[in-house]
Amino acid sequence: MIGMARERRLVEIFVEVADSLVEDFDVLDLLQRLSTRCVELLKVSAAGILLVDAHGELQLIAASDEHTRLLELFALQHDQGPCVECYRTGAARTNIDLSRPDVTADWPRFATRARETGYVMTHAIPLRLRHRVVGALNLFQTTPHRLGDDDIALAQALADVATIAILQQRTLEQSHIEKSQLENALTSRILVEQVKGVLAERWNTSVDDAFAAFRSYARARHLRLSDLAALIIAGDFDTADIPAPSLPGQ
Repeated sequence: MIGMARERRLVEIFVEVADSLVEDFDVLDLLQRLSTRCVELLKVSAAGILLVDAHGELQLIAASDEHTRLLELFALQHDQGPCVECYRTGAARTNIDLSRPDVTADWPRFATRARETGYVMTHAIPLRLRHRVVGALNLFQTTPHRLGDDDIALAQALADVATIAILQQRTLEQSHIEKSQLENALTSRILVEQVKGVLAERWNTSVDDAFAAFRSYARARHLRLSDLAALIIAGDFDTADIPAPSLPGQ
């Protein structure tokens, strides 16, 4: 029954993704949903999608939650970590035991920080289409259970969907368009990061709750996250129009 329930949920998610891939879709919102779906389907603790920037370094584009220590872990991987190795080789690195120094010798700072944050296992799955790799999907676990072959195949399928969403297959061979899409996505993430901080401070709430309220408002009005964020940063939108998240006990 559990297997059938997950299979049914997987079909629903791929239908959801297919429905989202319309002209001028909101890539940030789609990738955000994919990262949370990874946690749901794979029973991992956290997930993040990283893209390579114009300088060949990995930058975070979406995360399953916005906890500061988790985001620091993703940020560390612009110069060391399993995602860097995964991106450079195009090969998945799975079931990495973070407690083994012999396994993590190439990225000691990352491994130490991950253990301090409570993670004992990690996985890096390439974002690739054909022979082109543009980033990696990073998964973290607080328990030592290993992902089986079926789970890893599912993780790769979700990573492939993310890649298609980012690049759009019809323009993949046009390198200048590809680079523009990647840079636009990363720039949009920076704008959204700024707005999350502004809203969290305004409402005296967590960044997770602020982001959820921001996304809910944008989606209800069919606004792209990046467009709404740009209006807020430019001072052309009154954030008082966005309903504040409910506080515990309200």
